Amino acid sequence: MQNAPVPSLIGQEYEVEVGPVAHGGHCIARTEEGRVLFVRHTLPGEKVRVRVTEGDETSRFLRADAVEILEASKDRVEAPCPFAGPGKCGGCDWQHAKPGAQRRLKGEVIAEQLKRLAGLTPEEAGWDGTVMPAEGDKLPPGEVPQWRTRVQYAVDAEGHAGLRKHRSHDVQVIDHCMIAAEGVSELGIEARTWEGMASIEAVAASGSGDRQVILTPRPGARLPLVELDKPVSVMRIGERDKAVHRVHGRAFVRERADDRTYRVGDGGFWQVHPKAAQTLVLAVMQGLMPRKGETALDLYCGVGLFAGALADRVGDKGAVLGIESGKRAVEDARHNLADYPRVRIEQGKVEAVLPRTGITDVDLIVLDPPRAGAGRSTVHHLATLGARRIAYVACDPAALARDLAYFADNGYRVRTLRAFDLFPMTHHVECVAILEPTAKGL
Repeated sequence: MQNAPVPSLIGQEYEVEVGPVAHGGHCIARTEEGRVLFVRHTLPGEKVRVRVTEGDETSRFLRADAVEILEASKDRVEAPCPFAGPGKCGGCDWQHAKPGAQRRLKGEVIAEQLKRLAGLTPEEAGWDGTVMPAEGDKLPPGEVPQWRTRVQYAVDAEGHAGLRKHRSHDVQVIDHCMIAAEGVSELGIEARTWEGMASIEAVAASGSGDRQVILTPRPGARLPLVELDKPVSVMRIGERDKAVHRVHGRAFVRERADDRTYRVGDGGFWQVHPKAAQTLVLAVMQGLMPRKGETALDLYCGVGLFAGALADRVGDKGAVLGIESGKRAVEDARHNLADYPRVRIEQGKVEAVLPRTGITDVDLIVLDPPRAGAGRSTVHHLATLGARRIAYVACDPAALARDLAYFADNGYRVRTLRAFDLFPMTHHVECVAILEPTAKGL
């Protein structure tokens, strides 16, 4: 006998009072029956009518959109972007919240994750509870920050460029992304059709004015002739090897931070906000206070941003080892730091390469792991190296909190924590934690 199908609740509507913010760009509410709802497009304290977007009778929780605001929060504003809202673009989470409220919500998420996963209060983490704008980032009231220097467009079946809807492969066709940096908007990606393309990545380097367009064709499609108003390099993703190949112009863009120029090739990783790299370098170096002659590790080092800053400060008698898994990023890092004979960059995963180096002690460590975090085993290994200070750069507060708990188990405590709003209008936030050995870990 076949089991009866589970009734879907998609489309079901409820009137609810909205509770606290949760990690991921939504707030928590409950139905009269006690069902947990993760609700987007609302704010804590509001009374709203929601429509379920995911879930059935067996789901632990339901996802929903606020489709009518019955009692609004004082922090609510009219979303400036016409493509923000239920069923539309999934890129921004907080278009409907005042900028100060967005930062408070992010701070509440960080505090909740620290408490739940690391057992830390803000005071115990050396954090004042605030989320700061990027270094020198000031915006007139009512204006949307144009911060996104790298935008990944999806392309629909008719060749129109847009952005993905929330938790969907569907494309929201747009005529302009309000948070895209000026250099990206000037490319006019949305103004033309891209027949045969699956996606387009537009890059506008903030430090040099370099622009790059990376095209991913659908299987069997030909590349279009790209004629844009501004000088631009064109790259393509190989259909078979998935590698990035140069079509026209440079195979890299140039970025600036800490008074150095960094080459970033093949659409490689660089902080998206134009002031993020400088903001994070300052926070990390202020926290570590490197000294001449010290040794340092830069883990998940990308194109060498922190390795370069460390090398400048530890001097000719110091030494820096960077580890990065991406082949092209390693090539770029070696190029970017070629004038530092005491800097070495190794390719591979941190957990595999670090044990092979034979390093048993080090003065300083910087780690900027991917969204999943470093993990228990890597943290344990790092703790055995006896660093006097460790800087942990995190793009996900949950992963940060989990790893801070692992560090605590291995004799390190948080000295200070700073949080930066490097992704305005979204739920994302960047944190820099500075750790040092506890008395028993010395």
